[in-house]
Amino acid sequence: MTAILYPVAPDAETALNAPLGRAGRERDAVGLAGGAAVRFVSEAVGPAFDTREAALDAHAGRVEDDRPGRQASLPAEDRFCQLREVVRGAEGRWPALTPLTPAFEDGRRWPAPSAQPRLPTAWRLSVSYWRVQTAREAAEQARLARKAAGGAERRGEDLRALAAEPLRPVRPQQPLDIGLFEVRPPEAPDTLIPDE
Repeated sequence: MTAILYPVAPDAETALNAPLGRAGRERDAVGLAGGAAVRFVSEAVGPAFDTREAALDAHAGRVEDDRPGRQASLPAEDRFCQLREVVRGAEGRWPALTPLTPAFEDGRRWPAPSAQPRLPTAWRLSVSYWRVQTAREAAEQARLARKAAGGAERRGEDLRALAAEPLRPVRPQQPLDIGLFEVRPPEAPDTLIPDE
């Protein structure tokens, strides 16, 4: 079975056009990145298209095409791109969608959907790749970095990179506390017994 070989690059545009190489596993990606840390990400790249057909025409050869008469299949190792329908940013406020309530009528739980306006969508190319992390991206935990000496003098780029990082704990999570009305018997210290 052939695995997908994902590009190794610092950003999505480079991953699409001129990657450092392609790797199926993280350790192979680290080797191609010269020992730098890598992170697997999927990002949208390129322009947005109003219809799926227009996006398929624009990205022919990068994604699989299932339209009759134009069917194209890619080798397994080249399937790192996908077309995705995303919500397009709208001017002003988006229409509020009212939630449906169960109806239980005519043997059906949910009523037929009303003609609510759909949010505007577009089709974009999504690239999955191994992103080479820079020193700024591999920075320390944001809360500790802010409190550290010189934290107030950080550049805006560094602060945005810290804000984009997933939350990481400062230390491992501690076990749960024993409540006020719980006790551990001496013969079974792993058991909690409620005490009145």
